[in-house]
Amino acid sequence: MATLSTTVLTLTDWAKRIDPDGKISAVAELLNQTNDILTDMLFVQGNLETGERVTVRTGLPVAAWRLLNQGIAPSKSSTAQITEQCGMLEARGQVDKDIAELASDLAGFRLSEATPHMESMNIEMAQTVFYGNSGLAPEEFTGLAPRYSALSGAGNSSNVLNAGGTGSDNSSIWLLVWGPQTVYGIFPKNSKAGLIHEDLGLEDAFDASGNRFRAYLDWWQWKNGIAVKDWRYAVRICNIDISNLVAQSAAADLIELMIKAIHRIPFMSMGRPVFYMNRTCFQMLDIARRADVIAGGGLTYDKVDGIATPSFRGIPIRKCDALIETEAAVT
Repeated sequence: MATLSTTVLTLTDWAKRIDPDGKISAVAELLNQTNDILTDMLFVQGNLETGERVTVRTGLPVAAWRLLNQGIAPSKSSTAQITEQCGMLEARGQVDKDIAELASDLAGFRLSEATPHMESMNIEMAQTVFYGNSGLAPEEFTGLAPRYSALSGAGNSSNVLNAGGTGSDNSSIWLLVWGPQTVYGIFPKNSKAGLIHEDLGLEDAFDASGNRFRAYLDWWQWKNGIAVKDWRYAVRICNIDISNLVAQSAAADLIELMIKAIHRIPFMSMGRPVFYMNRTCFQMLDIARRADVIAGGGLTYDKVDGIATPSFRGIPIRKCDALIETEAAVT
């Protein structure tokens, strides 16, 4: 029995997208995720064709008390440069000409296939912002989790807060301050920002044996990365044991940990602070807030563009499905 292709649309796929009246079905996008981090990220054009080179202050000049008739030795500050790389996220789509043209609305049919391609890229981008590791996968850029991965011994360990989980069903909450001097997204010098799409039209495609057939082709590309110019403006609350959190047994005190995270940030005015957590953590935070102090518990809802947006002590909270619940314990 032949196996249906997993990379191109078949007649069976086509049939599943057509209503009884012959029109394109409105597909229930059950696989879509909520990753508001992609709309929050400040993006800056890098100063390199491959990313961004940032300069950070690593030492201050020495100030000294002087006695009359005595001089002081001159001193200077010190700096270091860090190169942040971008990655190229791409996707291709192809639909056999004769399958696509069975639809009465050719453009609508092609759009029904283009939409999930773009959603897939959004999901991959959001996951890479947190978990990308160019040391293990050179084609990726390095995300936040590999940078904030030690409770002690690293220069930024003070911004890694331990919620106490020790197993493999952990998650993290992040407090990020977006700004051009703190944390920001990057795209390569002399390139386009954001998702690029090219409708390649009707062209020759190739089957698994290298034989040609006519197909409608699409191509998407997104060149991007993340720069952490000042590590003090990102805080990770790690080792949140999800099973304990849901059971409310020996669960992490999310409110206390979020307060601690806020106090790790030197100056909130340096950018736009936002909390990120997955929907399980937010659900349990909401429950904890209700059980703690209904009035003045710190968690409120503000109207932003007509939408009720949760916030904690004035800092927006975003749900981010890219934050997994199977993180290994950070030690």
